[in-house]
Amino acid sequence: MRIGELSRRTGVSPRLLRYYEQQDLLGSERDTNGYRRYHPDAPERVARIRELLDAGMTTEVIRTLLPCAQGGPGLLACSHSVQVLDDQLARVDEQMAELRRKKEALLGVTDAMETRRHEDEALARAALKSA
Repeated sequence: MRIGELSRRTGVSPRLLRYYEQQDLLGSERDTNGYRRYHPDAPERVARIRELLDAGMTTEVIRTLLPCAQGGPGLLACSHSVQVLDDQLARVDEQMAELRRKKEALLGVTDAMETRRHEDEALARAALKSA
């Protein structure tokens, strides 16, 4: 199938499909006229790529996992895929912890701002009463 057909079947733009090729995630052959021709299993491969991208993986990580992504959604369980997923989950846990720290810091700034606003309002009221 040509790139336009693959794009229609997967909902992925031709530009992004070409990017997947540049990243060695997707392969194609060239017709004599230079058009890309994709293997019939390309829609499934694109679905796996999208699934892994949606999970937050980089194209570099996905490239190493694609051999484990055969025959439907998910991955074949092998020592490599299990280790990569464990590493990715650990990375997400670290990011979540960092986001929680940032949220707490922002809440601290917000609380201080509210306290200061209430103090300023109290001073303004006192100044009005004494005037």
